[in-house]
Amino acid sequence: MPQIHYAAPLQVLVAVRGHAFDRNDFDAMFQAMPDVNAVMVDQPAAARLMNPAGMAGFDALVLYDMPGMDFAAAPMPGLVDPGEAFRAGFEALLAQGVGVVALHHALAGWPAWPGYGEVLGGAFLYRAGERRGGRRMDSGYRHGVEYVAEVVDPAHPVMAGVPAEFAMRDELYLAEVDVDRVTPLLRARHRFVAEGFYSAEAAMEGRMFDNAGWAHPEGSDLIGWTREIGASRVVYLQPGDDRETYDNPHYRRMVENAIRWVAG
Repeated sequence: MPQIHYAAPLQVLVAVRGHAFDRNDFDAMFQAMPDVNAVMVDQPAAARLMNPAGMAGFDALVLYDMPGMDFAAAPMPGLVDPGEAFRAGFEALLAQGVGVVALHHALAGWPAWPGYGEVLGGAFLYRAGERRGGRRMDSGYRHGVEYVAEVVDPAHPVMAGVPAEFAMRDELYLAEVDVDRVTPLLRARHRFVAEGFYSAEAAMEGRMFDNAGWAHPEGSDLIGWTREIGASRVVYLQPGDDRETYDNPHYRRMVENAIRWVAG
């Protein structure tokens, strides 16, 4: 399909770090986007820019980070509060209308601040706890899942040029999705049940790939959605674990569409 070239490059801040990834492979996805200038900034420096002054000159914010965890704490990793200055700056950014695209493990960011999950429209919970007025189980993960992604809203700009369904091999989450607050874009043809995932809390306790005794209820199959908060557009896309996904042309199309839409 012919590329559309825009008059001026979009300036995009991409927040990274907190979860292992191949920087060169990930960056190659953005380098292939015409008229998009993406600048990767590692946490914790990225957090200091997530306010109106720090984002001056940027058109959109992409989150591919996982801040808010102290993996050096004992006996289990600890949760780190982002602090009032960050919360106020981030909320001011949304009020100003700066768009946000959150990818993959960004759903697990700032677990000590429930408002962050409210912005994204869901949350990956490391531990069981209270959320939205009820007790929730810790979330689940499963690497290398082969599934079919199904477009829910083909008319939405984020889905422009994306086929009705396509094959994926990526990590999936059995996590919190605020289905009553988001606009669905993409589903995974997969069963989101406890026996198909591993417990995040067990992993925090050093028991990787374990779901013994973990009774998580069936979850949503939504893996892509949008919402609007403040004056900002927000897109979350759950795929994005590794190079196989970065190189998927349909995934690249969705990420580029999302950036352009939230910057709109």
